Amino acid sequence: MSLIFVNGTFDILHPGHIELLNYAKSLGSHLMVGIDSDDRVNHLKGPSRPINNHRYRSFMLRNLKAVDEVVVFNNDAELINLIAACDIMVKGSDYMGKTIVGEAVCNELIFFDVLNEYSTTKIIQDIANR
Repeated sequence: MSLIFVNGTFDILHPGHIELLNYAKSLGSHLMVGIDSDDRVNHLKGPSRPINNHRYRSFMLRNLKAVDEVVVFNNDAELINLIAACDIMVKGSDYMGKTIVGEAVCNELIFFDVLNEYSTTKIIQDIANR
């Protein structure tokens, strides 16, 4: 069994997320998705985030065909432990050239070409501007 890992906030699911998850699943037999805890999202993205709490986000992800497992993590140490247990980590191409938490313990890192027209931040801005 090959264990594939993807992580992120996944606050408001959009087609870019689905494409990423489907691609990641195609690389192995078990897809684990790590999602940032609510406190971590709040710290990283600001006081207005997350829009959806981690129970809601976990539920949505667990019910996608490509996803086999969802794990909530609170800090970098927990994230690194999840990555170390996996065969392949998939990140969006927007992370190329940036520091990636856990890259040093990652067995293999593969980048997925991000679909730029999709963005949770853009969706939130579009809703706010209505």
